[in-house]
Amino acid sequence: MSDYATLLREHTTLTCRSVDRLFLQGYVPQLQSVGQVCRFLRWQRRFPIPSSAAFGKFGDSYVKDVHRFAEVNKIPVVYFKKGENKEAEARPLIDAAAAEGGDGKVVLIGIAQEKASVWRSWPTKGQEKAAHPHMEWGRQMGFVNHFYLYIWDLEWGPAFIKTNAYAPWPIWIYLNGHEWAKAQCDKAGISYESLDNGFRSCAEPKKLQAICDRLGSGAVHSFFWRWCHRLPSLFTPSDLRHGYVYELAFRQFEVSDTRVFDRPQAGRAFFEGLIRDHLDIGRPDRVAMIFERKVSSRTPGAFRTKVITRGVDPQVCCYYKSSRLKQYLILCSQRKKCSRHEDGYFVDMSLTHRPRGPNAWFRPRPGAVREPVPADRGAVDFPAGDG
Repeated sequence: MSDYATLLREHTTLTCRSVDRLFLQGYVPQLQSVGQVCRFLRWQRRFPIPSSAAFGKFGDSYVKDVHRFAEVNKIPVVYFKKGENKEAEARPLIDAAAAEGGDGKVVLIGIAQEKASVWRSWPTKGQEKAAHPHMEWGRQMGFVNHFYLYIWDLEWGPAFIKTNAYAPWPIWIYLNGHEWAKAQCDKAGISYESLDNGFRSCAEPKKLQAICDRLGSGAVHSFFWRWCHRLPSLFTPSDLRHGYVYELAFRQFEVSDTRVFDRPQAGRAFFEGLIRDHLDIGRPDRVAMIFERKVSSRTPGAFRTKVITRGVDPQVCCYYKSSRLKQYLILCSQRKKCSRHEDGYFVDMSLTHRPRGPNAWFRPRPGAVREPVPADRGAVDFPAGDG
């Protein structure tokens, strides 16, 4: 049997390393503590008594703005049921928008009730009937309506932004680096054959890799602010000028390294050898090499290797704290967009990092500059990037 080097050198038709899925959360730093919330309500919005009732007025107005936006732009509004496949509902509309072209559009607004942490206030005990009661504040969990705004974007292709109408008004953003790379290839006139999430082949693989290497945080921020200016917002131009601006943090970050083999036997031989030689990949000494971290007897977390076999396509997973290294082999015919490639295999090795909790988030901020924005939106500081 050929060794790894021979298989990779002589039997691969495409190698591509790229940022894969990105899941980000946007938060407003100036609305994360009780003092900041009271300052916002009392001095920015001029409410005589800072209370969550004021937030309720903002939320009601935002909900009306979203429905008005959908009506004006003829965007369908769907109420998702529990367990419903949201992407399946949006995918045909996204594909239709991509075929139509343009500068991007919202194709669907979905509404789903989900759990979220929201600011609540209540009168201090004994002051329930006072004319100007002192209010106690706290964050509480509640089931609230979330808006899923499914988007086809000229630069990123399929994406969605999730919001809700409850303070501190977090947002969530889903993007895909492979889709961004496909859009750049289309612009450059580079022909390629697409997988459902990746590339099956490319006429100019070196240019493809250069495009993937170019993706940086600047492209993420450009997407965010481009749609902030087009979508309904809870913040006024005055709020933006006074620093009530979102910052972005990663919740999930994936990087994939894909090898496309010229025939199924080569892919199978490569992966069978990989499983045999890497069953101990989850041991502390191997984890220290993979993740470039010092591991001692006091390092928290479980160290394990997991081999999963569903049908005939196994996976090897290595876990370390919030990170996961996953290696798997997929027959191209199992991809719905590549069913015609019945003789092709590819291996996708993706490193997924899921920071847990606000203290573990890291922000894609290589630098900070002032970005010009329309006068009616106010001046906003946000970071620049290399994409």
